[in-house]
Amino acid sequence: MRPYRNLKVGSVIQGELNKIFQSDFDFGGALATITSVEVAEDMSAARVKISILPFEKEIEVYKIIEGRRREIQGRLLRKMNIKPMPKLEFSIDQANGTA
Repeated sequence: MRPYRNLKVGSVIQGELNKIFQSDFDFGGALATITSVEVAEDMSAARVKISILPFEKEIEVYKIIEGRRREIQGRLLRKMNIKPMPKLEFSIDQANGTA
């Protein structure tokens, strides 16, 4: 497999997820942004890091995203139509200075 494919797929996933979060989700005044996506070499998984503002709502927003993970995965599959579609693994981006 070509090494740049994973980088390209990660970039497309990041852009599409940001669009999905912006248009289809209401986080109750919080803002969730995808900061990075790392796709495994075998395309089996994608680690998605999320930055959430304000920091006080991180856990609440993360639970909303995790609760709707299958829906998000399905929307992404319909938009991208790639095989195999990496399984999304969300985590909060700790690089933004929060504990």
